[in-house]
Amino acid sequence: MRLALTILACVAALHAGPALADDECFVPMADWKPREAVAALAAQHAWTVRRIKIDDGCYEIDGTDAQGQRIEVTVHPSTLEIIQIEPRDGADHRHRDEEGRHDDQ
Repeated sequence: MRLALTILACVAALHAGPALADDECFVPMADWKPREAVAALAAQHAWTVRRIKIDDGCYEIDGTDAQGQRIEVTVHPSTLEIIQIEPRDGADHRHRDEEGRHDDQ
């Protein structure tokens, strides 16, 4: 019985590993840097910020790089470490209504 429980615990721990890696941004809000610090980080890299939002516990910068290419940057909220820079295809991802108008019109 103990062997079965030990094996079950090991299997559960192995499956939890990847899930914990996805939670790298989840820190208490009291430890977060303000949005102004994220904007300053973008300015240091010569990025033009279109929007700063929170996604999966991380800051996410939507903007353009110094060469004018659309990018999405994931930033850790307490350390301001750049976790990922993802190039965007430049396509318009806003929601369109049935008549083809953007939802912000």
